[in-house]
Formats: sequence, structure tokens, C-alpha cells
Amino acid sequence: MTQDTLGLDATTTALAQAANSRKVFIKTYGCQMNVYDSVRMSDALAKDGYVQTEDMSEADLVLLNTCHIREKAAEKVYSALGRLRDMKKLREEEGREFVIGVAGCVAQAEGEEILRRAPAVDVVIGPQTYHRLPQALARVRDGERVIETDYAVEDKFEHLPVAEKAKLRSRGVTAFLTVQEGCDKFCTFCVVPYTRGSEVSRPVSQILDEAMKLVDAGVREITLLGQNVNAWRSTGPKGEQWGLAELLYRLAEIPGLARLRYTTSHPRDMDDRLIEAHRDLRALMPYLHLPVQAGSDRILKAMNRRHTGDEYLRLIERIRGARPDIAMSGDFIVGFPGESDQDFEDTLAMVEAVKYAQAFSFKYSTRPGTPGADLTDQVPEDVKAARLERLQALLLKQQNDFAQSLVGKTMEVLLEKPGRMPGQLIGRSPWLQSVNLDANDMKIGDIIHVRITATGPNSLFAEVA
Repeated sequence: MTQDTLGLDATTTALAQAANSRKVFIKTYGCQMNVYDSVRMSDALAKDGYVQTEDMSEADLVLLNTCHIREKAAEKVYSALGRLRDMKKLREEEGREFVIGVAGCVAQAEGEEILRRAPAVDVVIGPQTYHRLPQALARVRDGERVIETDYAVEDKFEHLPVAEKAKLRSRGVTAFLTVQEGCDKFCTFCVVPYTRGSEVSRPVSQILDEAMKLVDAGVREITLLGQNVNAWRSTGPKGEQWGLAELLYRLAEIPGLARLRYTTSHPRDMDDRLIEAHRDLRALMPYLHLPVQAGSDRILKAMNRRHTGDEYLRLIERIRGARPDIAMSGDFIVGFPGESDQDFEDTLAMVEAVKYAQAFSFKYSTRPGTPGADLTDQVPEDVKAARLERLQALLLKQQNDFAQSLVGKTMEVLLEKPGRMPGQLIGRSPWLQSVNLDANDMKIGDIIHVRITATGPNSLFAEVA
């Protein structure tokens, strides 16, 4: 039998197996960590015979990996479950399996309430128990409606498999890697400590092993993830205590790993060693997401942020002193209970002082179970909307000003994917912007020098330098 025939037989077998496999569709809401968790759930389900599909209509299992940060995000999930209920009814009439699962932070926060409000849901599983998903689905097939929302004693990352090299390669040249979960800061607006639990750091060995597998599969850029990523702590190979800076220095030594990023950080955990890493490591990109949430000391105290506006500004000054080309990103909440006109003006002054390259801003929404939900001095919705409009206008101007400042400059860009036009590729700047360019003789994964020629609403345009 020839090699070509063997290859054809293998392809035919693979196609037959795919046709006979159960199919899973995963809808991801919210943060980058949810994106990472969805990928890992897909890997775990692959071991259980599931093939991922991008077409919900052909799925045997639909998983909604949910976010609970804002009220509208949770309501989107219940709206989606209503549509899935109708799909499930049609499937049952056809005698076909259709399992509905809710994962993520809404699952953790609402548990039994999901089963009450959405009787079509078969399984509810929280972020700490994804490694139990195959077992939970087996119980569903036995007729149970399953809830798995306890904080598991075992390490979920130790049990969640990393995909095979071929599957990792198909995902591209950039990757997320979770190194830390949970938060101990207890900001009064935030549900994360209640849905993700207390701060837990993955061991160095797990992180390095996963990183090296990603690089071996062609990944050039890794973004380290954590709800409070710069609180990561672990034990080094010689028994010494490591912080995030030590981890970054070690990851930067991996051959083939050209770029490193991390998100999301808390100002109180931005230590001197981490600032030095921004100075020393060429692989660590000059872009830092460092949320402040508000500019008023009174509101920062009410939020339990445990730093002042001045302390934040002095921290930014130190970071920029170590890495002058660094671009800052942040998060802002407007209309926190008790926020006065002057408090809001203090936030605008903070934005003016920092000059953000990018930022995310939202109206405050009460989250059940958080201390902020019990505060009585709520800001009227129309006031919140007006303040948000002013803030976003200022942030957009700063984003556009930063992009415009890059026109005519030369920079390195990592080519990530094909563009919409023939011969066009889309890359990523050191400051996380999409860069469009004609690069017929280049390939995805290359890092090339380009000259920025123009800006668009959300991207840059360039030519090969």
C-alpha cells in the first residue's frame, strides 16, 4: 500500500470519526479568561468524543460560558437560553440529543436559579469545576439535571488536558495562558471574589509546560491571564519565592517565544521588580492594562480600591520612567453610588493626566451580593448616561491621538491572520492595535518592520519598511 493511499485512508477514517462524533458549540461571553476557559473545555470534551462546531444548529451540546460582571451580560444569557429552549423542543420531536449547559460566572453565582428560570438547562458548571464536565454530561445522559458549582479541592488545570500539537497549531500564533484566578481585593462593585473565589496561582511547572507546548505548536505571543494577574506568586525551581516578574523573565528565555503580555493588573500589586521587567525584557510588550476605575479619592475609598488617585499617578510615572514608550490602558466606572459632579470631574482630570491609549468605561450596575448593591445613594440613570458620554468622548480622543502619533513611525508587527483583501495580512502592533498591510511575500507568524501610513477607526494601516 502506498504512502498516498495510507494518507487517504487516514483522512477517510478521520472524517468518518468526525461524522459520528457528538458536536459541541461553545458561546463565550466576557473576558479573555472566559475565552481561555472555553478553549480548555473544548479540549476536555475532545477527550470525551466531542468535536467543536461553529454551527449551533448541528450541535448536540451547547455551552454558554458566561460573564456576571454587569447586569446586561447576565440577562443576555437568559435571553439566549429562551432561544435554545425552542431548539431543544424541536430536537426532542426529532428524537435527537440536545444538551444545554451554562458555565462560567453566571453559573457560579446563580446555580439553582438558572435551573428554575430555564428548565431546558441540563447542566450548570462553575469556573473551578470544568475538569468535571465530562462526568457531569455522563450524569445528564443518565437523566439528571446537574449542578457543579462548589470550589473544587483539586486543581482544575492539573486535570484539564492541553490539546494536541496539531490542534494548537490550528489556533494561530497568539495564545492566552491563565496563570492566576480569583481575587482577594473585594472591591465593593465586583462579583469576582464571589464567582471565581480567592486568589490562586498556578505552579511554575504547569505554566512553563503549557507555554512550551504552545511555542512548539507555533505560538509567537503569549498573554498571561488572571483576575489579578500581578498578584501571582509561586515557588521557583530552587525553592525561592517567585512573583510575576520572575515568571516573565523565565518565559522570555523560551526559544521562539517573541512576545509577552499580561492582564489584568491591580495597582497595589505593581511592584518594583515588575516595573524592572518592563525595562529589561524586549519580549514584554510596551502596553499595560492597569485599571483605576475612578479619579476621586472619596469614590476610590468607597470602592475599596485601597489606593489614592495621587498614588496611581505616581505609579504611572515610575512605570513610564522605566519604559518611556509604554502605552496605558484602563477601566472606568461612572455613577458609582454617591458620585458627585466633582467626583466625576476628578475622573476626567485623571484621564487627562494619564493620556490613555485605550480604555474601557461603563455605567455602574449593581451586582447582587456585592457591598455596592446595598448602598442607598444611587446615581440616576440619566446622570450616569451623560457622564459616560463625556468620559467616552475624552477616551476616544486620546485613543485617536495616540494612533495618530504613530503615523510615519516604524515598528515591529506580528502577522496574525489574512486580511479581507487579496494579499493583505493583519498584524498586531506592540501596543495591541490591529495593523493592515499588503504582504504578499510574508507569512503568518513573521515579525516584520513596517511603517505606519494611516489610521482607521480601530486599526492602523502600514507598508513594509
